[in-house]
Amino acid sequence: MTVNIASVSTQVSPFVAALERARNQQLPLGELFQIAEVLSGAGKQPQATELYKTWIAFNDTNPLLHLVYFNYAVSANQTGDAAGAIHALRACLKLDPLFGPAHINLGRVLEDCGLNHRAVEQWRSFAKATAEISPDRIGYRLMTLQHIGRVLEGAGLLEEAEAALWQAIELQPGKTEAGQHWTSLRQRQCKWPTLVTSEHVSARQLLDAMSPLILGCYADDPLFQLAKAYRYNKSLIGRPDLSGFPRPTPKQKSGTGERLRVGYVSSDLRDHAVGFALREVLELHDKRSVEVFAYYCGEPRANDATQMRIKNAVDCWRDIYALSDIEAAKQIRADEIDVLVDVNGYTKLARTKIFAYRPAPVIVNFCGYPGSMGSPFHQYIIADEHIIPPANEIYYSEKVLRIACDQPIDRKRQIAARPTRAEAGLPEDAFVYACLNGMQKITANCFKRWMTILSATPGSVLWLLAEAEDVNERLRQLAAQRGVDPERLIFAPKAANPNHLARIALADLFLDTFPYGAHSTAADAITVGLPVLTLPGKSFASRFCGSIVSAAGVPELICSGPDDYESRAIAFAHDRESLATIRDSLQRQRETSTLRDIPALARRLEYLFWQMQGEIERGETPVPDLRNLDVYYEIGAEIVLENVEFEDELAYRKRYLEKLAQWNDYAPLARDSRLLKEPMSLQN
Repeated sequence: MTVNIASVSTQVSPFVAALERARNQQLPLGELFQIAEVLSGAGKQPQATELYKTWIAFNDTNPLLHLVYFNYAVSANQTGDAAGAIHALRACLKLDPLFGPAHINLGRVLEDCGLNHRAVEQWRSFAKATAEISPDRIGYRLMTLQHIGRVLEGAGLLEEAEAALWQAIELQPGKTEAGQHWTSLRQRQCKWPTLVTSEHVSARQLLDAMSPLILGCYADDPLFQLAKAYRYNKSLIGRPDLSGFPRPTPKQKSGTGERLRVGYVSSDLRDHAVGFALREVLELHDKRSVEVFAYYCGEPRANDATQMRIKNAVDCWRDIYALSDIEAAKQIRADEIDVLVDVNGYTKLARTKIFAYRPAPVIVNFCGYPGSMGSPFHQYIIADEHIIPPANEIYYSEKVLRIACDQPIDRKRQIAARPTRAEAGLPEDAFVYACLNGMQKITANCFKRWMTILSATPGSVLWLLAEAEDVNERLRQLAAQRGVDPERLIFAPKAANPNHLARIALADLFLDTFPYGAHSTAADAITVGLPVLTLPGKSFASRFCGSIVSAAGVPELICSGPDDYESRAIAFAHDRESLATIRDSLQRQRETSTLRDIPALARRLEYLFWQMQGEIERGETPVPDLRNLDVYYEIGAEIVLENVEFEDELAYRKRYLEKLAQWNDYAPLARDSRLLKEPMSLQN
């Protein structure tokens, strides 16, 4: 019994032990802060203050001593020791004269003591000391970091580029350029979750920084996509000075026999998916009906086969890369273009500001961008009934006109001899699922579905388009975490286009991505007879692949939801005969399908161009409805950050209407042509 009492009496409390370690320089800084925080949280501020004071007295050579003085000042002030807090903060600033938090807190303590003048002097001293950190200097640093990110990305050093851009984001989170590229880089690297926040950067700021195109890979929300495009146009394009640029007067051409002048503006009239898609259409335009001008705003190209074909197909080719926006607009106006087609939208090297000058009476969004432009000057969008069914027209600011299928193809594309599976690095007898979309389209949920499919189909493999090796390895590791042998992921290296087309046919089934599905890649797969399983949503980008599959004559490959997508992908691997039947159907319909009826597509485009011309001659040109889009943006941002991947149309609209009703309670909303076709008071 005596022994027990003695042992208890010699026990030392954690606080006393911490004090002893502080005196002996054996208490690390991180542990000091942790113990002091626990003491403060337990209402023992005096003990926390004593611990800080003791540590400072016996550890005065520590290079981070100023941080301890700062925390000691906070603790002292909490105990009512204003004088001790002031002494500690001044000691902190002697060690680090530019430590901003100490300047702020010292001013506040002085203010609390009634020394307002001294407080202002304190803050002014800090402002003076940091005068060299001007907006220009911050801007230069921001610009430098963005340039570093851009160059590293171009060199394929994606991790390093991402790190540089993150520094720029934290420097000024409200600036969108760095955030836009940072998010895009994370999508390319399959880094999930895509949006990662910090103390300085919120998820909302990162969402605000996304471009409309990047958003298409992130969420299936066409209302927010429209609002994002509208906001992007306002901030990026703005309202140009039109004082010296009067709007051209439409000409009377209907019924005159005079040709309609149609201009296509694009940076992609070259060896590019858009160039491949358009070149035969341009060759097939009826030159008795339309006079075709091509305005190329991309970088100069040498020996580009697609560009040479397009130059030979059009009536007039103009390189406008070196021209300013207003100079290009003046050239288009001088050419007396009647209908101007924007084939870029908000994609790389787009020259959207040219259209803001309204150099032609009619401006059309077609072929290059999967969504609404949300601009005041794009009057029409050309799509099809699968991508934009009538009920979905509310998601577009333009008037919707339709062709049979929105994906033109070139029936003359060269396809190399088909390699063997061994030559393509594929197992001979395995069931090969393929997704040869860019990796930026792969989401965490999409990859999870694929792993479920592989787990249910032993021996199958997934064939993906290769990225940087560290990205490929990340996907292998994620597969292993899902219980899938990483060797079942096979990566296809880059290949010349004819060779790439030839090897696609080696797969058994193409698995589409969601929410941004395959576009030209789906058309390529169908062209060589590979069935494409797709999951359409509500947005343009998510419905495009379904349009291609339907136009190819195999609508049975369009799934109703994620569960249906998984079950059907699995079923095809277990019942290869059913898949062979679909392959046979694709082959039988190949030359007669809507997808390959390019002459009819060219005639339909000409009909629509003349329809637009007739409407403007009659004063019936549509005016884009941009009402309430700032409100739709705020509501859409809330909804997107709730991370709902897939929902039906009814549930989707209900969520918006509920939030619109809440907004209307705060500030009544005007009616528009979308969900607010009638005042909210009548809807509720």
